[in-house]
Amino acid sequence: MGDGGAFVGAGSGFALIVVLFILLVIVGAAFWC
Repeated sequence: MGDGGAFVGAGSGFALIVVLFILLVIVGAAFWC
């Protein structure tokens, strides 16, 4: 639960980067298959 608090404390900027990275992985996997 401490990790979740750190994630929220990091701000929306870090969350945005994580979301973009996940989308990049999903799109990359879709093209890879």
